Amino acid sequence: MRVLLIGANGYLGRFVADRLLADPAVQLTALGRGDDADVRFDLASGSPGALTRFLDAVHPGVVINCAGATRGGARELTRHNTVAVATVCEALRRSGCGARLVQIGCGAEYGPSQPGSSTAEDAVPRPGGPYGVSKLAATELVLGSGLDAVVLRVFSPAGPGTPAGSPLGRLAEAMRRAMQSGDGELKLGGLGVQRDFVDVRDVARAVHAASLSAAQGIVNIGSGRAVRLRDAAAVLARVAGYGGALHELDAPPGPLRTAIGHPRSEGEHGIPAAYPYPDGCGSWQQADVRTARDRLGWRPRINLEESLADIWMEAACRI
Repeated sequence: MRVLLIGANGYLGRFVADRLLADPAVQLTALGRGDDADVRFDLASGSPGALTRFLDAVHPGVVINCAGATRGGARELTRHNTVAVATVCEALRRSGCGARLVQIGCGAEYGPSQPGSSTAEDAVPRPGGPYGVSKLAATELVLGSGLDAVVLRVFSPAGPGTPAGSPLGRLAEAMRRAMQSGDGELKLGGLGVQRDFVDVRDVARAVHAASLSAAQGIVNIGSGRAVRLRDAAAVLARVAGYGGALHELDAPPGPLRTAIGHPRSEGEHGIPAAYPYPDGCGSWQQADVRTARDRLGWRPRINLEESLADIWMEAACRI
């Protein structure tokens, strides 16, 4: 099976590439903006015609799009998350390859949900920020393209490679600094948020399964269980061997924010800088993952403790 993977150097794309390369039946070609891609192509600025010519030459059976941006202003997010997907869809429509498209969406497309609820694929999406809006627009383009396509709405990925600027990444970095400096207490903010964390290696398994399946439409990929960041911090402290006390700072007034583990400044004791939670999904998010089980034969295998242990291992090795 010839597979064209777009975004192989990204956080999720690296693990998807590893998963596909482990399958002897897959012949993988990576397309991206980096020098180490098999083919260099910028979806946000390249033309559908140029991509069509490449598709006709390679003739993949599956195209997997892991490319995109998670940070930046509305214009940048729209270029990399929406315009780029429009280019992929148009190129596939023009091409004679007839490839199946696996698009990586995100749980942020749904926006805030009722605490205690599980969000299923038929929920009305109400994204709470420009990132979710840009990804939702991409999903609508894929679903309206007429292609053989599936969108995997990945909730909160965790595990090795977790970006240092993400909530779990900042949590691990704060703990590393506390242990390095011998602090007997760690003051953290924004720990009341609950998210559905799913390991990146399980996400890669889901992408592999989706590429082989006939499933179309939207499929949620998550653990099916919301975890409070406060509880994740306690697990991380255990796997890190941090014996100090964890104290939660009061939430600042205004919109929901996280301020995880900011260093003390001179003369201050754990005063946090405020960061908006990046996904715009409010205080609670939990995926209903029954469709992934029924249509992909997929279930998460890696628990959050293992994911956090891998995050900690990378943070502890950081200089």
